[in-house]
Amino acid sequence: MFDVHTHFIPPDVMLWLKDHQQTVHAKWERRAPDQEDFLTVNGKWSFELKKAFIEPHRYLQEQEAAGVAHSLVSPIPQLFMYDFPDEITDELSAVYNRSLADWIQAHPDRISALATVPLNNPVLAAKELKQAMEWGLKGAIIGPGLSHRMLTDDFFTPFWEEADARRAIIFIHPLLCEDPRLKKRMMPNLIGVPWETTVCAADLLLSGMLDKYRNVKILLAHGGGFLPYQIGRLNEGYTKWKAVSSMLESPPGDYLRRFWFDTVLWNGASLRCLIDLVGEEQVVPGSDFPFDLCSWPPEFDGGTGIKGLMG
Repeated sequence: MFDVHTHFIPPDVMLWLKDHQQTVHAKWERRAPDQEDFLTVNGKWSFELKKAFIEPHRYLQEQEAAGVAHSLVSPIPQLFMYDFPDEITDELSAVYNRSLADWIQAHPDRISALATVPLNNPVLAAKELKQAMEWGLKGAIIGPGLSHRMLTDDFFTPFWEEADARRAIIFIHPLLCEDPRLKKRMMPNLIGVPWETTVCAADLLLSGMLDKYRNVKILLAHGGGFLPYQIGRLNEGYTKWKAVSSMLESPPGDYLRRFWFDTVLWNGASLRCLIDLVGEEQVVPGSDFPFDLCSWPPEFDGGTGIKGLMG
């Protein structure tokens, strides 16, 4: 079994965080005797530093015990660092990607990896993607844009051009939603995270970018958010409004089947609906391990989809 949605923090990255903790406002705190320290960067989205997050041998042991033969490892979204100056984001990206490259070279049968890039500077992001893929990484994990820019903004053109030229996997993974209405009951995570994916993916689909950059393999986290469930509405809008159809060569449902989707859904009926909508070849097993809210181990082997995504 594969796992295409899983996260890890290499030891070199932890050292970098400790060396730069004042700059990036990193804070470690013990919240309960039976838990590991929680890490918060820049005052956002704390998470528990479980041993599987930071100890390479522990990570591989837990993957093996769960029956996962190969993992596509991603950096964690909390360390995208898009809110910091370019040089900080670029420096951490290089450390993270070099560390992952060394790790996959030591265990090529067990792990592959995606890079993190300084998306706040798309020219630097393109250079880092190029370097990371030359080191053997498969592409990059990115957020759904910046606070004031969607991924379809021309600002990101240098990054998309490099990703397209290299046939990169681009894994779009949201950060916590900062909608002020979603402050209680864990809603920034429960519905805010899939909502951010929905907005980003719908914008990509409706913009015509999937025709412009046909070689990029876009993987959507958490089953694509709410977009697959509402594709009928987009199709109907396509038939009614020029503003929807003018940028597209075919109905939105056709473009939906150009994305890849992980299986982090926790619901068999939802997963079957997704497969019915996009085809089994576009659905790949994922877990979000080792975060608390993970679907562990993956429930779907996704052999056909894995070949298309990783090939």
